Amino acid sequence: MTVSSERPNRCRRWWAVLRRPAARYSLLTLLLAGFVSGILFWGAFNTGMEATNTLSFCIGCHEMRDNVYVEYKETIHYQNRTGVQVVCSDCHVPRDWAHKIVRKLEASKEVWGKLTGIIDTQEKFEARRMTMATREWARMKASDSRECRNCHSFDAMSEELQRKTPFKKHMSAKAEGKTCIDCHKGIAHRLPKEYEEPEDDE
Repeated sequence: MTVSSERPNRCRRWWAVLRRPAARYSLLTLLLAGFVSGILFWGAFNTGMEATNTLSFCIGCHEMRDNVYVEYKETIHYQNRTGVQVVCSDCHVPRDWAHKIVRKLEASKEVWGKLTGIIDTQEKFEARRMTMATREWARMKASDSRECRNCHSFDAMSEELQRKTPFKKHMSAKAEGKTCIDCHKGIAHRLPKEYEEPEDDE
């Protein structure tokens, strides 16, 4: 028997296995049903994930409405001359799937904190602000400010369009291997009262 004649026989055997009844349904029917169910599950799961990335969800389910949301509304990320608005998930949720899932699991602790009363008042929130901010800064530092870089890039900064001093500092930061969060804490939210500004090297 030649190799070419073995292939059709092998294909027929696989096809027979796929069509063989498994209790009531053929294996092919079960595979098709599983495939369609998988698509429907993935679609529903992804839709749910995206729904949790909206501004309304963030301020509704996290302890944000009376705290950091109020501060955020006074920043350039909320309202600016070009109308480009950055919402919570743009800064706090990675875009790629694997890191996004990890971040969602981490963020569920904040919901738990609200439900259990750990941060359910402004006073309690302020008491834990430094702890929460430090944890978030460390996360951003570890990822080289990945979410910031979705919009901001050293390479895209224009010397002509950016003021001289900021441009010089940005290029210096790039040369030193610094990342956005090293210099830009407190951009969208008030700094914790315990925070001490590091001394400028210059």
